[in-house]
Amino acid sequence: MTLNGKAEEKRRAEEKKKINVALQGGGSHGAFSWGVLDRLLEDGRLEIAAVSGTSAGAMNAVALADGFVRGGAEGARRKLDDFWRAVARKGRFSPVQRMPWDVAWGNWSIENTPGYFFFDTMSRVFSPYVANPLGINPLRDVVRDEIDFGNVRACKSMELFISATNVETGQLRVFSDGEIDLDTVMASACLPQLFRAVEIKGVPYWDGGYGGNPALYPFFKASATEDVLLVQINPVVREGTPKSANEIQNRIDEITFNAGLLREFRSIAFVKELIAAGRLPHGEYRDIRMHRIDADEAFKDLSASSKVNAEWAFLTYLRDLGRTAASDWLEENYDAVGERATLDLSGQLDDGFKPAAGRGWWRAGPGVRRGAELARSGRACPPGAPTNQRRGGRNSPRRLASPEPARPGGQRPVRFRRTERAGHCQKRRYFSGRNSSTTISGTDISGTKDRRRWQ
Repeated sequence: MTLNGKAEEKRRAEEKKKINVALQGGGSHGAFSWGVLDRLLEDGRLEIAAVSGTSAGAMNAVALADGFVRGGAEGARRKLDDFWRAVARKGRFSPVQRMPWDVAWGNWSIENTPGYFFFDTMSRVFSPYVANPLGINPLRDVVRDEIDFGNVRACKSMELFISATNVETGQLRVFSDGEIDLDTVMASACLPQLFRAVEIKGVPYWDGGYGGNPALYPFFKASATEDVLLVQINPVVREGTPKSANEIQNRIDEITFNAGLLREFRSIAFVKELIAAGRLPHGEYRDIRMHRIDADEAFKDLSASSKVNAEWAFLTYLRDLGRTAASDWLEENYDAVGERATLDLSGQLDDGFKPAAGRGWWRAGPGVRRGAELARSGRACPPGAPTNQRRGGRNSPRRLASPEPARPGGQRPVRFRRTERAGHCQKRRYFSGRNSSTTISGTDISGTKDRRRWQ
């Protein structure tokens, strides 16, 4: 390579924008995420700082890291290709295959095949401890043969986070770089209807999608990058009411596996509102800029049964969809990376929980407004409230309530001054503590020295 060529390569490397990537799970539909990653690596303008993955997203994540150690971006592209080719080879021996007329008509779903009907019925009647006493999982063999976990743990180019759900506590467990091995990846992809729980150090784990699909909060502490790209393959919105048993079950699964993600969306939106209102310092709290590449339009005609279709033709079809979606996103939104969010989360936050601008004031919801009305009438505090509150002390509702000019219709919104003691008369209580974690609905959102807990 000439000196000019080396200088150009160095300049391009310095101009790369860093981004965190979150990969959802969804069986064979994870090949869509493969296509997205392949296009991002081929483009070369973005540097992946960290990856969080669940289920199929976890497998894409470890393949990405393994390949990166082997040969940089091109090595990662080759390893992703090798991994999905191995999945397709193993799928040739699956008893669940499309019928000839489905192949002729280009129908990728397999829900009407005898094999799928048999295994679907078995999974509803018998637990995997009865139906699969030997714990056979062909996908485990693929991951073991294709992924060098020594490379995964040694990867310094990006941080990895793999999510699994603790069966006993129901809490999400996030495994990071040094903890990631074959068992953690298989735990992240363990559907309890099909496979026995994966035990790690004596603790049983199920699919990480139940707690976070994928988990976003590890980015807030571990990565200095504030841009997060979500590759979403499970639609949040699906119009129409499902009528058949399969449609109902499919929609239940989509709602379940998106619930954790939506909670984190609300957490991010809440913190962004606080920062925008001047209530939290941006230097200490992350103003996360969310971006998304989704497959809603591409997958709207695919049934849930296609998630177990491992034909190479289907996987490459999904890969190409992912590459196209990533190309469109880069063309439209690359300039926004590092500058602004391209996914609007404002709709995720109810008006009653939005902070009002100005120091020390918060917008009150209907329940709090009712409490303020009682406060002004002297009947706000329940029996047992602290004396200084009942008698108008510094924490009393009378001093906390601050009426504003009445709005049309006679509505008078009330705001409450923040206090470091539990407000016994408030609908929403505020606690402060240096040793507590900042959480909203159980999600850690800060990782800063000034921590607060909302309940």
